[in-house]
Amino acid sequence: MTDALLFYLFAVMALAGAILTITRSNAVHSALSLIASLIGVAGLFLLQRAEFLFAVQILLYVGGVTVLFLFVIMLVNLDEEAKMRQFNGQWWLSLLAVVSTGVLSLWAFRGALALPAGTAIPAAVAAEGNTQRIADVLFSEYLVPFELASLLLIVAVVGAVLMARKREAPQAEGEVD
Repeated sequence: MTDALLFYLFAVMALAGAILTITRSNAVHSALSLIASLIGVAGLFLLQRAEFLFAVQILLYVGGVTVLFLFVIMLVNLDEEAKMRQFNGQWWLSLLAVVSTGVLSLWAFRGALALPAGTAIPAAVAAEGNTQRIADVLFSEYLVPFELASLLLIVAVVGAVLMARKREAPQAEGEVD
């Protein structure tokens, strides 16, 4: 009974936060709604005994990404942005995108929807530990994509540092932009 109640609480929190994130006109309120949505998703991870994903969700997304969003919101001139027209009148295109995404999601999860409620986790999986299973799969089956992603991130960081240095470097006399 408690698990079902917590599931519905976290699900409503995630959905309501997501809806409020995209419907608020104030950017700070949207960021705070995003935090509520991400906490709801983290709670759902915890209910599924995915403690590692719960911790990653809280530390990386709630703790890091949304703080970054809030800093960007504070640095952007919101007065000029508020005066600009926000929507371009193509609501029918967005409605089509929402409906097609919903249909594709239902089609993709058609097997998962047929699972009986309360399906237990096998004892061997529960005993091994979630973090251990993620590490085993990540460093065996997905080792090459993992290394390529890390290489891509390193290249992006080096490129960002070089671009920042180039902007800060004083121009010599006679140089033109």
